Formats: sequence, C-alpha cells, structure tokens
Amino acid sequence: MINEKLIPYLAESLKTYWDMPAFTDYPGPVLMYSEVGKQILWLHRLYKACGLSKGSRIALAGKNCSNWAIVWLSAITYGATIVPILVNFSADELQHIVNHSESDILFISRDKNDSIDDEALSACKYIFSLDDFSLLNNKVDKKTEIIKPLPEHNDLQNLKSQDLNFADVVDNEDIGAIIYTSGTTGFSKGVLLPHRSLLANLIVARENLLFKVGAKVIAFLPLAHAYASSFDLLYPVTRGNHINFLDKIPTPKLLVAAMKDLKPNIVLTVPLLVEKIFKKQIQPTLDQPKIKAMLKVPLLNKLIYRKILKSLMQAFGGQMTEMVAGGAPMNAEVEQFMKKIRFPITIGYGMTECGPLISYARWFEHRYESSGKTVKYLTAKVNSSNPETEPGEIMIRGEQVFLGYYKNPEATAEVLKDGWLYTGDIGTIDKDNFIYIRGRSKNMILGSGGENIYPELVEQKLNNLPYVAESLVLERNRVLYALIYPDIETMDHDKITESELAEIMEKNRQEANKVLASFSRIAKIQLVNEAFQKTPTQKIKRYLYH
Repeated sequence: MINEKLIPYLAESLKTYWDMPAFTDYPGPVLMYSEVGKQILWLHRLYKACGLSKGSRIALAGKNCSNWAIVWLSAITYGATIVPILVNFSADELQHIVNHSESDILFISRDKNDSIDDEALSACKYIFSLDDFSLLNNKVDKKTEIIKPLPEHNDLQNLKSQDLNFADVVDNEDIGAIIYTSGTTGFSKGVLLPHRSLLANLIVARENLLFKVGAKVIAFLPLAHAYASSFDLLYPVTRGNHINFLDKIPTPKLLVAAMKDLKPNIVLTVPLLVEKIFKKQIQPTLDQPKIKAMLKVPLLNKLIYRKILKSLMQAFGGQMTEMVAGGAPMNAEVEQFMKKIRFPITIGYGMTECGPLISYARWFEHRYESSGKTVKYLTAKVNSSNPETEPGEIMIRGEQVFLGYYKNPEATAEVLKDGWLYTGDIGTIDKDNFIYIRGRSKNMILGSGGENIYPELVEQKLNNLPYVAESLVLERNRVLYALIYPDIETMDHDKITESELAEIMEKNRQEANKVLASFSRIAKIQLVNEAFQKTPTQKIKRYLYH
C-alpha cells in the first residue's frame, strides 16, 4: 500500500526547480520550470471554464513536444483523466478513441486535426491546437475564445514559486490515464491506469534510475506510450531534468548526433535501435580479418574491447552512466557483446497494464538474457511446475497493476483473475526474482512433435546474419517460414544484386538451422520489400502477416 500521492510530488518539483530549464523542442529554445508551472495553472483555468471536473477526460494527440508534456501534466494535476493517443493511429482510430473514452476536450496538432472529422467526435465539446493552445472548434456556443491568453493573466505572469499550489482532490484509486494500446495482436483496448500505478512507477524510478538533478534527457520514444510518459516525462520532471523532445524515433545517425550535443547521463531506448547501432557501427569493425585475428589473442582482445567501449561512450556524449532498453526483447548476440565490453546497458520488462515497469536491474547487476528483477510493490510468478526451468505464463500482482480495460469487461476478465494479471508472456523466474522472457503465448507455435517453438528466439538468430534487417517467423502448412526484410543500405554499399541476395539468404537459412533445434528449423525464406509495421516500442504487428 502506497501512503503518498502523485500530485504533491509534481507541485513540489515545479517549486524546487522553478528557475531551471525544463523543456526544449530540440533543438529549439528552452522553457523554464516556472513557465511550465504557469502554463499548467492557466490550463487549469481553461478546464474549469470548459466545465471540466475531477475525472473528466482530456484527449491528447500529436508528436512529442513541450506542449504535449504540459497538457499531460496539467490534466494529471487537475484531477482529470488524460487520454494520450499514439501519433501513428489513423484518423478513424483517433476518432474512435476520442468517442470511446468520452473525452470532453481534445488537444490535437493542426496537421492531425486536418485529417479528422470534428463533427464525428460526438462527446467532445472543445478542440484545441496542441501547437499554441488556440481554440479550433467550440461545439458548445461557437465562441472563439474560452478564456484570455496566458500573457493577459497578470497574477500568473507574476507568480512566485512558493505560490504555486494544486488542489489535491485525487485518491490513489482514481484514474490518471486511459492508454489505448497498439499491440501485436491488433486490438486496441483502453487501459485504466490509476494514480497508484503512475505513482508506483515514479517511486521505483526515483529509487533506481538515479538521473542527476538538472541533467539533460532525450525523449524520443512516443510519449503516448506508458514507457515514455513514465520515464521520459513524469520521473525526469521530479528530478529537475532538462527534457529535450524529439518528435519521432530518430535514425541511429541522428540519435548519435543529438547525444553528442546533449551529453545525457541516462538514455531510454528500445532494443531495435541498439541493435541497429551495433550492426552499423560495431559489426563492420568486428568482421575485419585483422580484428578477428587480434580478438583471438589474450590481452590484445581486451585492449580492442576497451577501444570499442571508449568509442561507443564518446558517440553517446561521453557522460552516459546507463542505457535502459525496454519494450521488446534484446537480440542475444548484441546483448552478449555489450556485456563483454562492459557497456552500461540494461534491459527492463513491462507492459501498459502495469504503467509499465515490471522488472529492472542496474546495468552492473543485470543478468544475461534476463529482463531484470521484479520491482518494488510487485510480485511475479510463473504458471508452471518448475518456474526456474520450465517456461510458463508470467503472472503479476501489486500496486502498478491496472484496474481493467475501459468498457470492456470481457477482455478484463481474460487477464485479471483471482487478483493476478495474466501477462500473456511466457518465461521463467529464478530464485532471485530475475525474469527471463521466452516469447508471447499467442505467438507460440506448436511443433509437429508437440514442442513449443518461440518465433522470437528463432528471429534473433536470423537477425544476426548478413543482409538481414529484420525477420518474422510463422507457420505455414505445418512448416516454419521466415519473412525477411533485407538490409537495403548495406546491400547498396556492397553492390549486392537481387540474384546474389537470394543465394545469400539460402546460406543464411542453412547457417541458422545449424544452431537451431531440429523442431524449430526454417523450411523456407521469403523476402519482403517493405519494413514490417510495428508498435510504438518497435515490436512487429504479427497479426498483419499471417
């Protein structure tokens, strides 16, 4: 049971860091914490003028930016429920979420607003621009202004830090956010996250992530996802961090450039981005015949590893103390190499329904192929006779667990049973509560002899092979097929033709099968000409390819 509350944390943080840099739409100008606080109080007045009260729903759609963060914080501190909408949702999906959540008002970027039908938003009374908070549509009385702009509120303009206060009207069981998932199974459900879930994640972050006060943070993962909103926004605000928003997940080249400039001390990312950096910046060096020979020589190999580590750390700004990857499994070969050179990376595990963190360990405590250790306030168990060696479904209970899916009791009953959240993830847990993910129960393929085949593990082998950008393993006619999207950039660089590529992929299939169990070997490879569609945490939407 948590005895604290979330809103006082935020109020105290704004007061404490009043004169420090808060937000930047990178690489733009700085917004101070004092300006953020004043904007939040102005939005509270706007909400009141719009007739919003505790529990009213505020929808939010647009790319990462300072205004996105301000709306999110203002809704939480007002006692309203924020409904963040992923920027890659279609216009139809966006309209459905606004209607399904019965949102009273919508903040939306102008480019997204151009694609939707305002009149189709049945419950929504007001639509505001996320770009500048101007009124786009007033469905109540058609007035063009609800309240005066912030510069005309003299009391807010002259506000001192000690005078900032938020009414603490919220209980920990009240809904803080409804997050509509974009999962691998194709069904978007509204996850009801109470304040206690957001608060538990915040407390875990404050006790473990240890961002330096005032340090710069790069926020490029979609803020509408629980992972980014908790650890790229909520937690950094309580540490007085200067959050630099990038409006999309950057290419490895752009990310490295931003890191060299900002020099962050903690970086949150997804495994796919780390794997791309490994493939583009490290693998070519390791594949050089001279380097391969040197790596076989004791002491000399350690010298090479130290040089690679130093080069990587400088590429990430030179001040990074930890990189946290989450949202999807890490390629085992990439993880093994990073551990070998002692690069400070760790892999966590979570899901939206836990707001999101389930397990995490500092990089120097992290165990190979694990997803960290069960965090504070949570208990995890595996539904098998021997949880340490026999994979089973991972089950969770604790403060972080959600209340259910909004207006979907059937889906809620499927995953919340007897006080436990059935995650749908298959794995094991060791005696020290480190969790090892093997795959998703819905993705598991049953072999001809009754064996459990986890396609994610087969894909990891394929993704390490030449000219493979990404792969997807599925069952067709009782055998395993691998859909492969080739690495076009490297093909062009090496002048590989289409006919040569077919031969290379057949060799890749044979190489992969040498290390795979007989029941999980690939029968055929099929090339695809477009990258696979993905969720915000870069997991492939498998349901689109069966």
